[in-house]
Amino acid sequence: MKYIQVIDGARNCVYDIFAATDEEFALVFPAGTDVAFIDEVYAREHKELLDAAFDEIWRRRVKKSESRGIHGLLFYELDEKKAYYPTRRDEEAVNPDGSRLR
Repeated sequence: MKYIQVIDGARNCVYDIFAATDEEFALVFPAGTDVAFIDEVYAREHKELLDAAFDEIWRRRVKKSESRGIHGLLFYELDEKKAYYPTRRDEEAVNPDGSRLR
């Protein structure tokens, strides 16, 4: 299982972590990426397939204290964050001017 942390634009977002099978993870995160934006996920995959995968993923919330790392970040309603993750890789995050964040 791989762990996905959900970052939501809602004021009451609690940044939950969910477990996904390798197959489910691959639907959300294309090879070599670990950052995804929900609108882009739905733009490249079939809605029915994704809905079924997310139905399963949402049933597998993992307590943060029991998580074995985070394998992917999934953003909802935060399009302004896209500029920081142009490669959709967390370790390659950049500032708006292109300078590295780390």
